Order: sequence, then C-alpha cells, then structure tokens
Amino acid sequence: MRVRIGIDVGGTFTDAVVLDSESYELLGQVKVPTTHSAPEGVAKGIVEALHRVLEEHQIDPGEVEFIAHGTTQATNALLEGDVVKVGVVSFGQGMGGRKVRLDTQIEPIELAQGRYLTSVQRHVEELQAAGQAICELRQEGAEVIVAAASFSVDDPSQEQAIMEQAVQAGLPAVGTHEISKLYGLKTRTKTAVINASILPKMMEAASLTEQSVKESGIAVPLMVMRCDGGVMNIDEVMRRPILTMLSGPAAGVAGALMYEKVSHGLFLEVGGTSTDISAVVNGRVMVDYAQVGGHKTYVNSLDVRTVAVAGGSMVRLGDGRIKDVGPRSAHIAGFPYAVFSDPERLTKLNVVTVRPRPEDALDYAAVENEYGERFAITVACAANFLGFVPEGDYARGNRESARLALEAIGKAVGLSAEQAAERILELASAKCLPLVRQLLKDYAMDKDQTVLVGGGGGAAAVVPHLAKTLGMKHRIAKNAQVISPIGVALSLVRDTVERTIPNPSQEDILRIREEAERQVIKAGAKPDTVEVHVEIDAQRNLVRAVATGATELRTKERGVRLAREELRRKAAEAVGLPQELLRWKGGTELLEVFTGEQEVKKLFGLVRRSRQPLVVLDREGVIRLQLPHGLVLETTAAQVQADLQTALEKHSQYGDAGIEMPKPFLLVGGRVIDLTGLVSPEQVASLAAAELQHLPEKERVIILLGKRV
Repeated sequence: MRVRIGIDVGGTFTDAVVLDSESYELLGQVKVPTTHSAPEGVAKGIVEALHRVLEEHQIDPGEVEFIAHGTTQATNALLEGDVVKVGVVSFGQGMGGRKVRLDTQIEPIELAQGRYLTSVQRHVEELQAAGQAICELRQEGAEVIVAAASFSVDDPSQEQAIMEQAVQAGLPAVGTHEISKLYGLKTRTKTAVINASILPKMMEAASLTEQSVKESGIAVPLMVMRCDGGVMNIDEVMRRPILTMLSGPAAGVAGALMYEKVSHGLFLEVGGTSTDISAVVNGRVMVDYAQVGGHKTYVNSLDVRTVAVAGGSMVRLGDGRIKDVGPRSAHIAGFPYAVFSDPERLTKLNVVTVRPRPEDALDYAAVENEYGERFAITVACAANFLGFVPEGDYARGNRESARLALEAIGKAVGLSAEQAAERILELASAKCLPLVRQLLKDYAMDKDQTVLVGGGGGAAAVVPHLAKTLGMKHRIAKNAQVISPIGVALSLVRDTVERTIPNPSQEDILRIREEAERQVIKAGAKPDTVEVHVEIDAQRNLVRAVATGATELRTKERGVRLAREELRRKAAEAVGLPQELLRWKGGTELLEVFTGEQEVKKLFGLVRRSRQPLVVLDREGVIRLQLPHGLVLETTAAQVQADLQTALEKHSQYGDAGIEMPKPFLLVGGRVIDLTGLVSPEQVASLAAAELQHLPEKERVIILLGKRV
C-alpha cells in the first residue's frame, strides 16, 4: 500500500489525514490542539499530529509517498507582529540611484493595532560598500537583509552580490528578484521586506518539521502548502516563506479541486465562526494579489472572500426580534451548542442575552436551564431543525434539542420554532449572498452552470439554505470536515512566473512558459506531469505563466468507464437540460464532449436567444470543463495550429476596444489545455503548437471555442 499524508493547521485544531494513493480513500484521521503558544509555535502540533497518525493507524513510514502540511505560522507572525527588523541595502548610481533610494525606503507597516513591521535602509553606489552598510544595519537591530536594485528582474547580479556579503556577515538575505519578476521596485521591495521579516522564524519552524519527518523514517521530502493552492518544498519555504501566508483557505480549495474534482463552482469552507468563499473556473482556482496591513504585495494568493457567519454563529436580539447572526460564535463565547446537547438538559428554558467578549454588545442570545446552564442558539441549530443537515453529516445534531431551544427564542420574539429557524437561516444566507454574487460577476460565471460546494464541519448548516435562496445547485463534499487536510495531501506543486512586457512576442510567451515549467520542476514536480497556463493582461503589460505538476506519477484513471448514456445524463444534470436534448459531439479516448440547445430569456422575457451549452467529462463522469455556449471542431496535432488560428479569426469580433476572441481550449488524450489567457489568434496558435509538439502528427485533437450568446 502507498499512502499520502496531509496535515492542516486550524485556529483551534491541527488535523492530519492518511489517504490511499490509488483510490483516495480516507484511511484515517487524527486531531490535536493547535500549539500556538508553544516555543516551537504551530510546528509542535504538526509534529504531534504526524506521529499520532502514523502510530494510531499503523502506517509504515516506508509506505508514505507524499507528505505535506499547511501552516498558519506566517499568517500568525504577521497578525501578531511577531517579526524581526529588516535591513534594506539598495544599489543605484546617479539620478537613477536617487530614485532607487526613495523607492526602497519602506514606511512602517501596521500589522495589528500598535504592532508594526519596521525596516532600516542603507543606499550604496558601489557594491564594495555593501559590507559596511550591512554592518551598520546590524548595529541598528536588523536581523535579515533585503537586497534591492532597479531592473534586478532582468539582471539579478547586483542583488546577488549584496546577498553574498550579507551571508558572509552571518545574516540571512533575500533579493527582490527572488520574490517577484515584475517591475515596480517599491512594491517588489515592500513584498521582499514582509517576506524577510518572517524568514528567521519560518526557517526555524521548517527545519524542525523537516527533521521530525526524517526521524520518523519517511523518505520522501516534506512539502508545504502555498497560498495559491499548490505546495512547495522546504528549500522554497526557507527562501519565500511569504508564499505560505493565507494557505489555510487554499487547502480547502485544493481538496475541492483534487478530491471533489470540482471544475466549475464556488467552494464554501464553513467552520464554526467564518466561511471562506472562493471560485474554481474550468478546473483552475482564481487568484489575486495578497494584501498585508492594507498594502498590496506581489504575492499571488487565493482570491478568498471571508464572511463572519458559520455553523456556530450565535443569534442576536434587538427591538423584540431576531436581528442578526454572528460575528461571534459559540466557540468564542464558550457555550455548548444547544443542538449538540442532551434534550434532557434543555428544560424550563429562559432566553438570556450575553457578551461573548467583554467588548461585545449585550445582545447575543442563549438559553438557560433551571440549573443555570447556558447553551448557544446557532445557525447549526436552525439548519438541523429545518432538515437541511442530512443523517450522518458532521454537523448533524439532535433535532429535538434544537426544537426546544428554538421554541424558547421564538416565544421571546413572537415566532414559532419554524419561523425563528427560518429567520436565522435567512440572516445567515443574506451575509453570504453579496460575496457569492460578486464572485459570479467577477469571474463571469453562469449561475445556472455553477455549483455551490460545501466543505468544513459546518457546511450543511449554511450551504443548502444558501443554495435554495439563490436557486443554485449544491452539494456537500465527501468527508467535508477534513477537506482541508485532504486537499493538502492531494495538492500539486505550483509556481508562477510574471513579467512586465509591453506587446509580448510569441518568443516572449514561450520563454516565460518554459521558465515556469523549470521553476515548478525545481520545486519538486515530475517533468511529465507539468501543465502550464499562460495569460496576458494587455492593460498592465503583464504576462503570467502558472505551472502545476505532481510530485510523482499518479494514476488518474481507476479503470472505471461509464457508459456514454450515463455520461450524457451527468452532463444534462450539470447544465439543467433534459437528457434527450443533449447530444454527443465527439471526444478523445479519455474525454467525451456533449452539447445541447437552450433558450435564454432577456429583457423581461421579451427577447429569446438560443445558446449551446457544452460539457466535457472524463471516463469516470467527472466534469472537466463547462461552457455556457460553445463550438466543437476536430483536427489533428499536425493541423491544430492552422485550424485553431483560422477558427479564432472567423469567430472573433473586432471593435474600438480591439479584438474579442472566443475562449479557446484543446482536448488531447486526458488533458484539457486552457488557452484562454492570450490576446491574439497568433499567440494562441503558437502556444498550442508548443503544447502539442511531441505528439504524433495524426493524434486526434478537439478544439473548443467558448463564445458569448
């Protein structure tokens, strides 16, 4: 047996899971308290979770072929201001040097109330003077050095010379070129300063966990979760620890992608206090630049929208009515949930109002029994009572207990138990609605073809009612309560290369693609598993290549091949059409394509237009791609470049804003190649040729074009 281990650090508990590498079956899980206050920080809890999961589930270390963990160490250090002073050594000469000096003077960054990240600077015009500058910065309290020079993304030699002198002086060092390849020295330096401030602490923690893994007998290298949904090796953590910031929500989305195989949907990870909402579009997680203390960085992080409502959110009263839920939860107040309590304890109840924290308003509701015991009335109570939480779900409680608590609060505000429960869920859904609608808008996601996927222990308390309110499809992830450590266990290695290039040529695009591929292989991915997505932002002159790959070959196909009629049924369910209206349009040996006809009402139903929704499934029935309106063309590897360019030119629209192309995808074997990030038919055709250059000329290739209705 070969297994994968994933460990996720949460605010209260650190969870570890063991998965069968072939079937992805959950073989075991453990939970230990997160060790925030230990001298070793959360690393101590990670080590404890690892040893327990090996011992309790009798896992031979030799059976482990992949191990990774998520960590809150970087996030906690920044939130708590547990950072070191950073010394910046900038280099530049003449008038240009004056601008470099100004751009690399970083003002104190407020991380939390009264806690700041501070840096001190020395500017040199000769590299030989860097040694003296480093000594002076050390005397001012700097514990780590940032080397900064203009255009280091093109020529890093000046920064590297400064870094070498810092290491000789006994200080860790980082260059701005290591953090980002984008121009914009001020933001690049600011990002490097944030990264450097947590470098010593993260190096210590990374060394501790890596050593513990080796001592356990596990031979494979330890990987660490990144904030963009991928993993990286320990060497990368020690160089760019900032990439682990905000990696908690990323773990859940990785689980949605790899375990739940969500290709197009919104993932809601629901805990006890808050819900993280993120988007998956055509099998890719959506990312944005992270902010620290209100400052933009050049760190690509998962685009997560967080709302302070979840399964444990408490009810609030005001003006004789139920006025709100949250942001405080039963966990924070220290009360047991009514729904998870014995109904025999919920007798002769009175409604009382409490302050979960001393600074909170006295309007949070609880019920108190005749013995003075208090129980929280929560969103989970309402969801259980109204039947939204299925039998066997992690959030399933005692419906009778929920009824008793809801009857008590309903009586206090003149409502029945059912009305009180519905009011609570309406308030919870109302907090999530704006974020869901904004994500749908931001990423042009068709509501009818988007599924809400719930993860986390509180998923069933929030997601089903929200889906009902929106009129959207939903499902709760399998093993939702441990979807985050499962996501860590199944994550792919990921890296991003960005360049500022006005009017990039085809050679520029291919060069950046190759660089991203090299980076992800260096970070631990097997070369033959690497896939690269390239996108161009013409407005910002930005070219970005995102490479992903597995740490070892994994069998994606389990030998299960559904009949075409069953695949058609699943495709019809995804687009909301009767099965008989969907037809097979071809495919490869591992992928099948279905399309249908669907009327779209516009302008109050007075105008009708027809669209052709398109669905791609693999042989297991997993949806790999959905398009609201698409065309299907068949070609070969030899002809794909010419045919793709011709098709794009034929179906593109030209206007004052330039060309508007259909969204191009290629299907070959079991791969769905996403070419949507490019801006001209020539660029798309060139990259397609590069992706398929090693295929036999007669290999079948399917071209898909996603069009507007």
